[in-house]
Amino acid sequence: MKFSQNARAHIALFMVNTLYGASHVIAKGIMPFYLSPNVFILFRAAGATLLFWLTRLFFIREKVERKDLVLLAVCGIFGVTINQLFFFHGLNLSSSINSGIIMTVNPILVVILSFFLLKDKITVTKIIGIILGTAGAILLTLAGGSGKGDSMLGDFFLFINAFSYAIYLVIAKPLMKKYQPLTVITYIFTFGTTFILLYPPTIPEFLNTDFSTFTTEITLKVIYVIVGVTFFTYLLTMYGLKYLSPAISSSYIYLQPVLVVFFAYTLSSMGLAADYTNTITLPKILYMLLIFSGVYTISRKNS
Repeated sequence: MKFSQNARAHIALFMVNTLYGASHVIAKGIMPFYLSPNVFILFRAAGATLLFWLTRLFFIREKVERKDLVLLAVCGIFGVTINQLFFFHGLNLSSSINSGIIMTVNPILVVILSFFLLKDKITVTKIIGIILGTAGAILLTLAGGSGKGDSMLGDFFLFINAFSYAIYLVIAKPLMKKYQPLTVITYIFTFGTTFILLYPPTIPEFLNTDFSTFTTEITLKVIYVIVGVTFFTYLLTMYGLKYLSPAISSSYIYLQPVLVVFFAYTLSSMGLAADYTNTITLPKILYMLLIFSGVYTISRKNS
């Protein structure tokens, strides 16, 4: 069966969010006992950068114009450095369930940023959606710290992560029209990894990491995050962004809470992840539905 380019782009984005959904649960078990958030980010970014360069070496011979290096560096800051620093620090403090829910504000942020940066129109319907989604995100963040595994600061960090990723999705779109996805993401990760190395706590924490405590399970989890949740997800996201708008690409993110809950129950029952299902409460479900309604209202006419 042959799929159109758009259909393959939609399949790619679904795979991205499935991989991410599992990572919210899996990555939680690694920090802070085996790796600090900063060292985990370094592993993730550096490992993925190496894989991107190796893949590009064999499949793509494409030069990047010098004038585009600045925009690629900015994409590296928002799409890798800020995004990953706040995600892992937020996940370290908060629960995997909260992280999956908060990420659903991303499409709303993309619409707002597209208005300012890409001059996309914002209709009355989109304004209503933005209000609904933002209200749900604020209420969820304020609810942080009310239960075991919750953290208001962690939820705030996760929101910054979503905001940073939204900026990245919008500003990377022009680059996707000019270059191959693999070229774009390789340079973005190269810049992003460089900025992570320049972040003061990274190197000292790396040198103080006791790698002798790593079990086979932890090693496999780290490899999954590097290869599956970084290399494949960013590559597939770039592929999807090449054929679909930033708003449509980001709208797939509201599958994550459902997938996170699924993996939270499945992996905890298998003994492969800590049990954070106790952080699923009725108010959080209502806030999640409020965010969903906002995202649906925004994307209804663009579906």
